[in-house]
Amino acid sequence: MGTDELQRLHETFLYPVVRVFGKKGAGSGTLIYSKEDPKNKGDFLSFVLTNHHVVEDCIEYKKEWDSVVKKDVEKEFKDRPHVETFSYVRESTVDSSNRYQADIIAYDKNEDLAVLRVDSPRQFPVVATLIPREEIKGLRLFMDVVTSGCSMSHDPFCNFGQITYLKEMIENKLYLMANSGMIFGNSGGALFLKDNGWMIGVPSRLQGVQLGLGVDMITFMGFSAHPERIYEFIDAQELKFIYDPKDNYHKAMYRRKNKEKEGILSLKAQLLSQGDKKEGQSGGESE
Repeated sequence: MGTDELQRLHETFLYPVVRVFGKKGAGSGTLIYSKEDPKNKGDFLSFVLTNHHVVEDCIEYKKEWDSVVKKDVEKEFKDRPHVETFSYVRESTVDSSNRYQADIIAYDKNEDLAVLRVDSPRQFPVVATLIPREEIKGLRLFMDVVTSGCSMSHDPFCNFGQITYLKEMIENKLYLMANSGMIFGNSGGALFLKDNGWMIGVPSRLQGVQLGLGVDMITFMGFSAHPERIYEFIDAQELKFIYDPKDNYHKAMYRRKNKEKEGILSLKAQLLSQGDKKEGQSGGESE
């Protein structure tokens, strides 16, 4: 294997992968965007794609009194996870790492996906490239793939294999199956096409077999969120800037803020309406 090919493998499959820490444990994540902030020259905006369940313990819901609807309303509270990036010497050797606080800017528990913004103005020069949407239909069985992540909270490393099933439906969600060994800690990392380096999935779950009182994990039956789902999640969360150069982070946050306001106003209107109905049902005079 030539020097240029070795360098490509490192930069494509290893360097974009990070370790993500929730409140109780660690998983993986993948840098998918690091570009200059259009409003702050010299500062960069960087984002990591991961699984919701990797950062789930950083999200809480508590009931608090709302003075408008005059009742306790469930509200969201988010702690900040940490993202750990790695520096390499002689291409392959980790000689240092840096841990950054991050903000959970978008998540979907049902889709088990989340996007984190790294709290640092520095540029991360190597990021993963999501498979172009129009190329998804070209995925085939036996294509060589690479699973990259922080298995068992280890520093990032890669496993090689092939696509073994194109459209696995689990709990009404679409997955790719590959035999490029996965285990706990790979969640939130990346599944890449070996030939061109496109990211085609987010490793999310394994097949398990009940044996007596324990469960054996079948590491060669790894399931990654299908790229169609990744695009659907990005679009639903108004984060098109991740793949669309015509969009940017600030436009996306403006759209999200308006969407959130509309949702809150709609919810409060429903609660107020329900309160009025209850008062109407309990009111009136008795003979």
